[in-house]
Amino acid sequence: MSIIAWILIGLLAGFIAKALMPGKDPGGIIITMLIGIAGGLLGGWLGKVIFGVDSIDGFFDLSTWIAAIIGSVILLAVYRLVTGNKRHHRHA
Repeated sequence: MSIIAWILIGLLAGFIAKALMPGKDPGGIIITMLIGIAGGLLGGWLGKVIFGVDSIDGFFDLSTWIAAIIGSVILLAVYRLVTGNKRHHRHA
């Protein structure tokens, strides 16, 4: 797939991850998009390592989207853990 396809998948996967995990995130839409792009790559890598499948077959393959969304959810959760701790320390 081309880099433009990865960016598009990442943007949509980040949006879906945000919908699955609503809440306030510092950084707004830009950070969510970057998390989505990185999450797509993470999901593809995890699919290959854990399950031994090529989860990045093509733009319209369901496995590509599932991997991207799962990767985005994982990264969004990690991002919230990291930034959430900093926000609590400022207000304490």
